[in-house]
Formats: sequence, structure tokens, C-alpha cells
Amino acid sequence: MARMFASLSVPNYRRYFTGVLASNVGSWMSRTAASWLVLVELTRGDMTAIGLLTGVMFLPSLLLSPYAGTLADRLSKRRIMIAAQCVMLADAGVLGVLIITQQVQLWHVFLITFIDGCAGAVDSPARQAFVSELVPHELLGNAIGLNSASFNAARLLGPGIAGVLIAVIGTGPVFLINMASFAVLIWATATLDALRLMPAPVVPREKGGLRDALRYVRRRPELMLLLGVGFMMGNFAFNFGISNPIMSSMVFGKGPTEFGALGSLMGIGALGAALLSAARSRARLRFILGAMAGYVVFQGASGLVGEFWQFAALQVPIGLCAITTVVTANTLLQTSVAGAVRGRVMALWMVFLLGATPVVGPLVGWIGTTFGPRWTVQVGTIAIFATFVVVTWYLMAHKGVRMRLQWSATRPIVVYYVPGDVQTERA
Repeated sequence: MARMFASLSVPNYRRYFTGVLASNVGSWMSRTAASWLVLVELTRGDMTAIGLLTGVMFLPSLLLSPYAGTLADRLSKRRIMIAAQCVMLADAGVLGVLIITQQVQLWHVFLITFIDGCAGAVDSPARQAFVSELVPHELLGNAIGLNSASFNAARLLGPGIAGVLIAVIGTGPVFLINMASFAVLIWATATLDALRLMPAPVVPREKGGLRDALRYVRRRPELMLLLGVGFMMGNFAFNFGISNPIMSSMVFGKGPTEFGALGSLMGIGALGAALLSAARSRARLRFILGAMAGYVVFQGASGLVGEFWQFAALQVPIGLCAITTVVTANTLLQTSVAGAVRGRVMALWMVFLLGATPVVGPLVGWIGTTFGPRWTVQVGTIAIFATFVVVTWYLMAHKGVRMRLQWSATRPIVVYYVPGDVQTERA
């Protein structure tokens, strides 16, 4: 237990963690409200529209993240984050006022979402790389895990709170609460003790900074493998913002409270995954393989069940497997690169994680319209199964990894064979 929360002993990280948690709760509330606003209140069930919303939300990451990563390596990460968070605070306030005054139109939501996405694209590489300036290197893996725990604790709390608030007072006030949560994060970031920060070396201004980072990653196949896993998970496995409101409202006929509960149930599994990642002494590729296999099984089952309670219950293991995969890959990536290029490498991670969403999101919405709502779920199942097969083949063909299931008197043991090494792990 002490290992799980070790980074919270660092005062700067503890303050930052508090602000990030508040902001993440507000952001998850806002995402839930935006999905409900577009799918139910403004379009009356247009699956293509909610797919476009997801695409517009993440298009800026594709366009701006590489340059944002270069900025994160050259400028003060803290100042970049504060500026971006101020923009997101203003976006939430404007959209909330438009909804409350009954002036909101669909194009307003798309435009504000795009601006918010631009600010988030600038904020994200700086925020991820900033963790290494808050804690010593030996606590970096733990801090990354706790950051993910914060995000997924918010996933647990935010959607459920939003669902209740939408039912009771409407969608507009939810965005105003998100506005207040950004104020908390801005305060926490601005009041950190600068003397206790451990800034990475500043990269000099010169052409080719981003190309240098690309060359750095391309020289290391293991980093390319992790980026590939992030690409498939982020763009195909994390379409819950499309599939869950569609399944909830159109397949099972439920309202905003039940839709919000789906996000909270997924948050239970996701939070568990993040805390387990924080507690581990080191991240391993085997966790990625096992989690991807689990995701395929549970996600596939969720697209076939006939009752809402069955679909809802499956969100827990789906969240556990999805977040275990992404957090493990993220941790391996961050702990394997030099500090001078970490901001740019994390920008590449964000491009891979979200870069195809502007295309995949509308595509998933179109698939739901053309072939039925349940196919919005199965897109992720098929894509991650293919990823699992490719990654397993690569590790066996190029890294000499062999796996065999052996049975003991108590329970099975998975044996991993690596040249010059044999590792065992209880199944």
C-alpha cells in the first residue's frame, strides 16, 4: 500500500495531484453532458453527429501535438499548462451559458469542442512530461500510475454525477462546474514550489527538433511497438463516448442517469487498473498482452448481451483491461526515453493515441447507422484482437518470447521463455 501512494509524499506532486483530480472529475462530467446534449437534446438520436463530435474533439491532437511536444521541451511546461487550462476554462463557461440561455446550436458545440481540443493538444504533452519534474526518477513510474489513477477515479465519479445532474438540473450547469474545476487546477499548478521542481534540460531552438524525436523513436523498435499499441487502443478501443450513449439510449432505452452509471462502472475497473499499475515495481509487456486478450473477451461479450444490467456489469472488466494496456505502454515509454526528448516523445504518444480518432469516430458513428448500434461496440473487439495477434507474433518472432500454460496442484502457471532467462507468473 505504501508503494502504491509513494509519490504523494512529495509536496509538489501532492498539490498537483489534487488539482488534476478536481479537473479530471469536471472534464468527465463535461464529456458525459456533451455526448447526451448532442445525441439526445440536439439531434434526437443521430449517431453520425456524435461520431463527428468525437472526431472534432481529437482532430487538434493530430494537427498540433507534435508542435506542442516541441514547445514542452523548449519552454516552461508549467506556463504552457496554465495558459491552455485558462482557454479550457473559458470554453466550458461559454458553452454552459449558451445551454442555460437556450441559445445553443449544434455548430456551437462543434466549434467550442474544437477550440477546447486545441488547448488540450497543447496541454497534454506538457502535462505528461511535467510529472518527471515533480518527483525523483525512482518515483516516476509510481507517479505516472497515480496520474492515471486520478484520471480514472474521475471516470468513476464524473459520469455518474453528470447523469444525476442532467436529470435534475439539465446539461448547462454541468459545464459551469467543469469551469470551476479548471480554476482549481490552475491554482494548484501556479502555486507549486518552484525551488523543488526538477526541470529537464532545455532543448535549444533549432530546426529539426521534431524530426530528431522521430528518428530517436524509429531507431528503437520497442518504442515503435508501444506507440503501435497506443494507436490501436486509443483510436479503436476507446470509442466508449460513442458506443455507450448509443447502446444506452437506442438499444436499451435508458436515460441520462443510466448512461452516466455506465461511465462510473467503467471507472471502477479503470481505477483498479491504474492503482495496480502504480503498485507494481516495474511495467512489463506481459501485462499488455494479457490485458488486450481480456479486453477482446469482455468487449465482445458486451456487444452481444440482451439486458442492460449485463452490458453495465461488463464495463468493469472492460475498463480494467483497457486502462492496464494503455498505462503499462505509457509507463514503459516514459521510463525508456531520455529527459531531453520526453516532451516530444509524449507528443508522439498523443498523436498515435488519438491521431486517427477524427476519422475513426465518424466512421464508428456511420457503422452504427448502417449496420446497427451493436457494431459500434464490436469495432473495438475486432481491432484489438488483430493487434493482440500482431504484437504476440512480433515478440515471438523477434524477441524469442515463448509462452506455455502449465498446471500445478493449486492453479495454472504461465511460463515465459526468453533467451537466457525463464520467468514464471501465476495465471
